Amino acid sequence: MKLVIVESPAKAKTINKYLGKDYQVLASFGHIRDLPAKDGSVLPDKDFEMTWAVESKSEKHVKDIVNALQKAEEVYLASDPDREGEAISWHIVQELTRRKKLKVPVHRVVFNEITKTAVLEAMKNPREIDMNLVNAYLARRALDYLVGFTLSPVLWRKLPGSKSAGRVQSVALRLVCERESEIEAFKKQEYWSLSAQMETLNKDVFKTSLTHVDGKKLDKFAIVNEEQASAMKAKVLSSVFSVGEIEKKQVKRNPAPAFTTSTLQQEASRKLNFAAKKTMKTAQELYEGVEINGERVGLITYMRTDGVTLAQEAVDAMRVFIEKEYGKDFLPEKPRIYKNKVKNAQEAHEAIRPTNINRTPQSVSAFLDKDQLRLYELIWKRALACQMESALLDKVSVDIPSSDSSLMLHATGQTIAFAGFIKVYKEDVDDEKEEDSALLPLMNKGDALALLEATTEQHFTEPPPRYSEASLVKKMEELGIGRPSTYASILSVLQDRAYVVLNKKRFIPEDRGRVVTAFLENYFNQYVQYDFTAKLESLLDDITSGDAQWKNVLSEFWKNFYATVQQVSPFKTADVLQKVDAALEKHLFPTEESRICPECQKGTLSLKVGRFGAFIGCSNYPECKYTRQFSTSSTDEDGEENTTVEVQDNNRILGIDEKTGLNVFVKKGPYGWYVQLGEGKEAKRISVPKNLSSDDLTLEQAKGLLSLPRLLGKNPQTQEDVETSIGRFGPYVKSGKVFQSLTTADDVLKIDLQRALILLENGKNKAKDEGISLGDYEGKPILWIVGKYGPYLKWEKLNIALPKELKGLDIKPTLQQAVDLIKEKNKK
Repeated sequence: MKLVIVESPAKAKTINKYLGKDYQVLASFGHIRDLPAKDGSVLPDKDFEMTWAVESKSEKHVKDIVNALQKAEEVYLASDPDREGEAISWHIVQELTRRKKLKVPVHRVVFNEITKTAVLEAMKNPREIDMNLVNAYLARRALDYLVGFTLSPVLWRKLPGSKSAGRVQSVALRLVCERESEIEAFKKQEYWSLSAQMETLNKDVFKTSLTHVDGKKLDKFAIVNEEQASAMKAKVLSSVFSVGEIEKKQVKRNPAPAFTTSTLQQEASRKLNFAAKKTMKTAQELYEGVEINGERVGLITYMRTDGVTLAQEAVDAMRVFIEKEYGKDFLPEKPRIYKNKVKNAQEAHEAIRPTNINRTPQSVSAFLDKDQLRLYELIWKRALACQMESALLDKVSVDIPSSDSSLMLHATGQTIAFAGFIKVYKEDVDDEKEEDSALLPLMNKGDALALLEATTEQHFTEPPPRYSEASLVKKMEELGIGRPSTYASILSVLQDRAYVVLNKKRFIPEDRGRVVTAFLENYFNQYVQYDFTAKLESLLDDITSGDAQWKNVLSEFWKNFYATVQQVSPFKTADVLQKVDAALEKHLFPTEESRICPECQKGTLSLKVGRFGAFIGCSNYPECKYTRQFSTSSTDEDGEENTTVEVQDNNRILGIDEKTGLNVFVKKGPYGWYVQLGEGKEAKRISVPKNLSSDDLTLEQAKGLLSLPRLLGKNPQTQEDVETSIGRFGPYVKSGKVFQSLTTADDVLKIDLQRALILLENGKNKAKDEGISLGDYEGKPILWIVGKYGPYLKWEKLNIALPKELKGLDIKPTLQQAVDLIKEKNKK
């Protein structure tokens, strides 16, 4: 028997069907080892010695692999074809070697798509583990650990309430904070435009704009108030116009290349409203395979890539499909070849494409869920369009002078002469301005035109837009910050740490985020500079290609970074706050008067920090106890002042509860989303269950959650009340001392008595003082008991806490897991 090890069970299931009965395919469930989250896991003074540990949740998977090895003749490591995949394979070999269990030949195989042809071909062409990729992984992992475990404690001491700092996340946070500062500093300017409706000799009406006065081209601020606009309008209305120069030209528009990881995240955000994390999760499902007509099929190629090239056989198949389905006119003379323009792009893999272009979205729609289908359709269309003929646009531009040549109106329009790739796909653009695609009527130079109407319109300049997920990913990619595989996790971490909030699909920095950024800019400036971060990324890429030694890169970075930490450590919190206060002064105290305490009228307001983050306090404390929240009052993208976004609470008002007259909020806290009735100490709060989306939560649903617990009726066997509610471990039903977690298919707001009784009857949770026997160890029973703080194990006189992954009310440990935990407890 030959043993194949992959990283995910879905991938294992697909590959197992391709390889047949002579192979056993097991999943490692990702990385089996990691650096323990404590000091000393990386030792710079010992040549960056790294201590790895198998996580408790991975021990079972390692044991499964060890057991399978006893019957194996060979081992094939088939984790993903990138740096992380190579590291997963390396960790498996290292751990099995450490345990002296690896006594058979080991091969590394890679494939860019999970299809039978690709997998079988890879098995015929095994290779060694690529140590350049492994070294690049080790360097990145060590860097991220050293920065996090060295810089974060400095943050905690100097700025209580801060969560963490990271090598790339802090730079991404700086981008968001800088954009917010630009918006706050923005001063809107008034300007006016003038347009006129003209009529041709054939009675066709079209729109024009005033562009020249007395031979000079008008810039944006040529007309700055209503008085000037009215005077100009009067002049236009008193003039006679005719058709002047007509310019016609044909413009060619070329298709964009097939998706890379970052462009997929950007376009899925624009077109599908997917968060980067959701995009990658769904793409992973499409890559690892879905069941189609009884066969598991990988639908797309590997989704973590910044390459834009396509395999020749894929291009050939696309060209055949295009000619057959759309005709020869839509097929370019030669295949299109793309090159990456992004800094530090590593084109080790293909762009993201369907594994079979003939597998159209319509043909697989019955086998995919809604999100899978929408993303697959996006990938399929983009890949096909990239090999289609260019689109041709006819653009027309017309000058319309007045009879005395003192005024010039202008009209533009365009039509699609040949759709080309646009017939299949058109790329969206962030913050795109409306393109003038109006059709212009036929007219000839010298034709007289009738002026039907002239209108003026007031405008104000707009601040730069806040970053969306798509535009932030695009900016990071342009700057060379981070890598495609890290963008989704970076955006998630910023939100999880409460450094930013996503409001109306745009990132707004929270108080904690702005304070941390100001601190880093003042004390660790070099390490949040875009060029420095991009240069470091480039050095890490050099390790991948074998052009740099990973420990040399670490040593150079650590020497300067540690010296900076040592310089900053002696500073007192008061000194740090003073500097951060000065850095944020324009935002916090825009005028001298705003520094004066409104309560005592004597003290000076300044930035303070407490256990829960930053706030504004009075210098006369404790005599004066005035404080206020550090919150954002900023300018919306339409130029209007916005004072409703309370960044501190990351909240949204759903409406008013008519019974109490209080506001109902949906908020995000450190443990996830919850709904809240009212504010302050008297507010009522309850968690939002996972089956409800915080984005789509309605006022009625929120009021239903706030009304919990809900009485369902009486238990006919015990005559005890049966009720449902949400507890520390999620939604549940309860009757007396017996309770049971709801399944993912159950809705806490809709479950009825009959369903609750079924759950309780089949439940795994018995009375708290009784427990459930998992089996015997050394002749004594192991009991699984639900206590005040959740489930735990009891064996003889030992009470054993359960690890996080076994702590759910609907998760019961196996006997072997329980025995392992007892042995571990005895050792301690």
